[in-house]
Amino acid sequence: MDKITIKSLKFRGNHGYYDHERETGNDFELDITASGHFKPSIQESDLNMTFDYERAQEIAAGIIHGPSVKLIETLCFNIGERIFEQFYYVKKLKVSLRKMSPPVKNPARYAEITMKWKR
Repeated sequence: MDKITIKSLKFRGNHGYYDHERETGNDFELDITASGHFKPSIQESDLNMTFDYERAQEIAAGIIHGPSVKLIETLCFNIGERIFEQFYYVKKLKVSLRKMSPPVKNPARYAEITMKWKR
């Protein structure tokens, strides 16, 4: 199986458990790894036969810039579900979403959730 990964897509979105996070927003980073049989796309140079990471980024942006949610788990799930349903050639999908500088007592670079899908 072939694998395509796009790493550290950066977004700003109004999501978080606390009201002030949903008002002022947070920075997020997204990694998407898609696995499938992508070699057939080579003969036709056809993005519809592979993982079009530009389209995946647009899907993710639409969700992150959409209505506020409280949990990064919800964001990650919504992104993965939408991407997985849009890309028939993707057999396995892994989505990791990081919330940068989470609101915890001690300094932390990020909090991260990873979810996987499989056909």
